[in-house]
Amino acid sequence: MRNSRLFFALLNLLAGAGFCFAEDHTLSSQDIEYFERKVRPLLAKRCFACHSKHAKTVQGGLKLDSAASLRKGGDSGPAVAPGNPDESLLISAIRYEDLEMPPKGKLPPAEIAELTAWVKRGAPFPADSTLPDRGEEGIDFATAREFWSFRPVEKQPEPEPNNSTWPRKRIDRFVLAAMQREGLASSDEADRATLLRRLCFDLTGLPPTPADADAFVKDNSADAYEKQVERLLNSPHFGERWGRMWLDLARYTDRTASWLDSTGQAHLYRDWVVRAMNDDVPYDQFVHRQLATDLMPETGPEDTPALGFLGLSPNYWKELKLPIEIIKVIVADEWEERVDAVSRTFLGLTVACARCHDHKFDPITQKDYYALAGVFASCRISERPVISAELFEPVRIARQEVAKLEKQITALKKKKPQPADEIAKLTSKIDELKKTPHYDTPMAPGLVEEALYVERAGKTPQDGTKLVYKPGAKDLHLFIRGNPNRLGELVPRQFLQVLSHKDSQRFQQGSGRLDLAKAITGEASSLAARVLVNRVWLAHFGQGLVATPSNFGQSGERPSHPELLDDLATRFIENGWSLKWLHRELVLSATYRQSSRADDARSEKDPGNRWFSRMNRRRLDVEAWRDSMLTATGELDPKLGGPSLSLTDAKNNRRTIYGTIHRREMSTMLLTHDFPDPTAHSPARQNTTTALQGLYALNGPLILNRAEALARRLAKDEPDDADRIHLAYRLLFSREPSPRETEIGLAFLGEARDASGTAAWTQYAQVLLASNEFLYVD
Repeated sequence: MRNSRLFFALLNLLAGAGFCFAEDHTLSSQDIEYFERKVRPLLAKRCFACHSKHAKTVQGGLKLDSAASLRKGGDSGPAVAPGNPDESLLISAIRYEDLEMPPKGKLPPAEIAELTAWVKRGAPFPADSTLPDRGEEGIDFATAREFWSFRPVEKQPEPEPNNSTWPRKRIDRFVLAAMQREGLASSDEADRATLLRRLCFDLTGLPPTPADADAFVKDNSADAYEKQVERLLNSPHFGERWGRMWLDLARYTDRTASWLDSTGQAHLYRDWVVRAMNDDVPYDQFVHRQLATDLMPETGPEDTPALGFLGLSPNYWKELKLPIEIIKVIVADEWEERVDAVSRTFLGLTVACARCHDHKFDPITQKDYYALAGVFASCRISERPVISAELFEPVRIARQEVAKLEKQITALKKKKPQPADEIAKLTSKIDELKKTPHYDTPMAPGLVEEALYVERAGKTPQDGTKLVYKPGAKDLHLFIRGNPNRLGELVPRQFLQVLSHKDSQRFQQGSGRLDLAKAITGEASSLAARVLVNRVWLAHFGQGLVATPSNFGQSGERPSHPELLDDLATRFIENGWSLKWLHRELVLSATYRQSSRADDARSEKDPGNRWFSRMNRRRLDVEAWRDSMLTATGELDPKLGGPSLSLTDAKNNRRTIYGTIHRREMSTMLLTHDFPDPTAHSPARQNTTTALQGLYALNGPLILNRAEALARRLAKDEPDDADRIHLAYRLLFSREPSPRETEIGLAFLGEARDASGTAAWTQYAQVLLASNEFLYVD
């Protein structure tokens, strides 16, 4: 029997929990989001009954529901040593090492691990919400809508900076005006070779060929650069480059854990995204089709793979022998993941933080969360054919019959002796059924309109749980503190109140997916356009106008150029939500064409280049890095689309976007080179520099094999060593080597050459492939 007196003694010890965490303004948006999604719900679930302002009796004088309360502490000493869980009384207590907390039973291992990770992270706890007028009566939405990201966008007055000759596009006037306010001046335009290399990587993810570079440098026409922009925008490789950017947001995967339902032919979604980018599908339609193309009469079966945005959502293991209370939590976690992915991707809002309580920073209520969660509770992940329902119906019947016959064959094969004639007859029937027209039609990951109900499998908890799908939609009850086993009021499916320009209206069509999609690009069009424009700006310039691309709320960063962002978003909508228009507007600008060289004065005034007085030097993503190697060696297979191939396959020379992504068993190469986690929405790539990357460059099979292939190509194309060096530099760096670089290369080759010269050239090629110049774009 656990001693309750020990528990209250522990409370007294913990009551002085003076968290020595940093001041709130130093917390990153990632820290805040982590706390709101992972830690606060756990504290609410386990602690707030006795340790919050709503507790009947605040035990030990300690409140855990606000940063201010934590700073104030309680009756005794500190509970947490930020960054050091092993020295923290709180962690010791929940581990039951000395004192035991909570006294009624030890927390599940996953919850102990989460609190331990929080303390190890420094126990970040954000300040109380700064949302205006959030009192006892709730949120003042009229005031909340005055926040910068919730206001309607509108075309801005064009600034008139001092230098009227530099701007080429409208955006340049906004950028130059901001530079001049900060005492900065623009940089010179990059040289043509540098500019083309930058443009090719940004628009296609591939380097320019030496022939392309020569043609551009020699083209003296006034529109030479513009012609290159149009050529690259019309390249089929444009869709591959920008499709991969979108797949990061959509947490795309080709494979998942073996014990989960198959992701099916996931590549159909990836290929649909690539085609949509190449076809310049208007962004509003791009959104609608991914959320609800099956509910849109104007789209056809060719758009069915678009549903992969939701059809490839993570699924969590549900052991149906477990009690219903546990399975309900797992199902609720899946709904939360979908709310999070949709709200952050399309709206730049962390709506999932409102699962357990009203959002602590943004005007998003707990009812808002369940209004959206009900949409995803009303649809089931299911594979769908990419042909019409009429054509697929005989296929469906044939496949069902084949499954029955295969089951019979399996049973017959267990008999001794096996009835060979009977097995042969059944096999013959299967062969005939498989001749049904369109029998092999692909099945894309998607959704069907069926609501999920979690029910007991019998009369007692020991009987386990069953999942029942029923046609039609359902509204969810609010889960008290996020717990699906404690129900509050019923919440109708509808859009976020703060983004609704009129009284919220219930979603009427089925699950509400199409209503939601139309609301995103309708009532919330200003926010959706801002978010997308910022994502494209981030990819082209190396940093966004908003530094938190998936958080446009109170805890996110404010825009560096708010007028520019609003002006671009307004014109993006006016130009039919055309993504290619947006790319063209950015890459044709003088801002984009600047050199990346930074002088001392510019670096001192603006070390982070917040005001874009130069171009940012950027590291290639792992896909462009690998694809560049294959391009340089002449091995790249340019074919578009199709099933994925393993990146460990030495014969796989396709672009990296077609490499197999496994949600649970990531490729070592991708893991080493900052590929995003495909289990969750990824707002932006995070660049790291680690020893493992250096070791991979020295010993990894990719670079070793490509170095050998590059040496073979150079030997084949150029007989002379000096000419080979010049070709290598043009293939890898899009420039000629300097006399000094040629001299160093010849000296190395002279010293290292073996009888055939192959080993020396392979080593030389490996050095070039592993160089920073190959990895970075100026």
